[in-house]
Amino acid sequence: MIEHHVRVHPSADRLPREDQLAWKLAAVATATQELDPDSAAMAVNRVIDNASVAVASLLRRPVAVARAQATSHRTGSPGASVFGTRTRVSPEWAAWANGTAVRELDFHDTYLAADYSHPGDNIPPLLAVAQHTGRTGADLLRGIVAAYEIHVALVKGICLHAHRIDHVAHLSAATACGLGALLRLPTETVYQAVQQAVHTTTATRQSRKGEISSWKAYAPAFAGKAAVEAVDRAMRGETSPSPVYEGEDGFLAWMLDGPQADYTVLLPETGEPRCAILDTYTKEHSAEYQAQAVIDLARRLREKTGPLEKVRSVVLHTSHHTHHVIGSGANDPQKYDPTASRETLDHSVPYIFAVALEDGGWHHERSYAPERARRPETVELWRKITTVEDSEWTRRYHDPDPYRRAFGGRAVITLDDGTVIEDELAVADAHPAGARPFDRPAYAHKFRTLAEGVVAPADRDRFLAVAEHLAELGVADLDGLFPAVDTEAVAAYDATLPKGVF
Repeated sequence: MIEHHVRVHPSADRLPREDQLAWKLAAVATATQELDPDSAAMAVNRVIDNASVAVASLLRRPVAVARAQATSHRTGSPGASVFGTRTRVSPEWAAWANGTAVRELDFHDTYLAADYSHPGDNIPPLLAVAQHTGRTGADLLRGIVAAYEIHVALVKGICLHAHRIDHVAHLSAATACGLGALLRLPTETVYQAVQQAVHTTTATRQSRKGEISSWKAYAPAFAGKAAVEAVDRAMRGETSPSPVYEGEDGFLAWMLDGPQADYTVLLPETGEPRCAILDTYTKEHSAEYQAQAVIDLARRLREKTGPLEKVRSVVLHTSHHTHHVIGSGANDPQKYDPTASRETLDHSVPYIFAVALEDGGWHHERSYAPERARRPETVELWRKITTVEDSEWTRRYHDPDPYRRAFGGRAVITLDDGTVIEDELAVADAHPAGARPFDRPAYAHKFRTLAEGVVAPADRDRFLAVAEHLAELGVADLDGLFPAVDTEAVAAYDATLPKGVF
């Protein structure tokens, strides 16, 4: 890997574009080389993973709204597919609808380092453009692996959340790079697209704070749509705010660490395998990633605690990130509100631990049902649960070795009689370093489970057969990456929604 030092430069420096981060990202994305076989296989897993959560979310309101907006932009052949319909739409709108479907349940892959990310959010815009431009499965794989490489590098090197900037700013840059790899664009074109994408998708983290709304699902879809549009403009010869990262009025100087900003971004050398996707991990449970290990820990503790009405208090000792983002350290009263939205509840580790402790497991719908959140005994237990930051767990969260990095915590349960029950779990069972690392059969099982009642058994088999041979798919075969569903039921649900402008 090469260390790229990124800092603010005054305009008078006239920083050469080859020394700018956006150019270096674009150069990595557009370098021609063979795909690492393990990375390509993992990319197939993530295509399956995305489809799993997309089909499970088709009858959720935010997804239906995004779908309705997209299908108002129908196009002739080729166009791009939209989950839940037979309609072909303009690719940026397919990226919007499908990106929302993939993100809505907070149930696909993640990478956590200096910042947060869901790199699977890159796949919907890449798939949409691949369909529209007549690319093959091998082209799509190349774009996915490149997007993950860039996304992970940015998340490792540049922290956004410390400045309350939403993580989709890194996503849009990665998607632009993935599109460049997919389409085999010149480095110059991708460089311009990256800068446009970053400039137009920088937003605050209020979308993940307080009363969290459906925009949490829309934010990455918006970034993907913006990246498609940025690439289109760059291909037509349009230029961008430059240097978008290093400029004295740019991203680092005014959104992040200020004029003295200095970051190190690690990028692969020419010829070095693109393997960053292998450092990322998916979710077994539909909740914020930092809650994955907590759910597994609660499931294990359920056998030790006895009657939960005898619990006096629960303290989760965990990392700075978990305490301040989804724990009581966020100081959001909504995290203890039984009338809160699903989006808020899946960012409340006290709620998640309470329900998982009571139920001994987690379900992507039942665990968030309003009647479940309002159950009196749940509310009573929930409000006894707090988090505290533990410096050791914060250190482990940032361990440079991805297989030693820890996203869990230690639970201390005190009963009314003074008995103390303790246990800890560093990573979720499904994590690559966990008790049951996700493998291809696990991804297939996740798809079959979430597609039950939505996709017929034969169509589930058909989708998995297509996805597992992604590298061999021809131009027309990419349609098979959209599982067949009951489009009449989807259309009937969509018809109940209010109309908009489109």
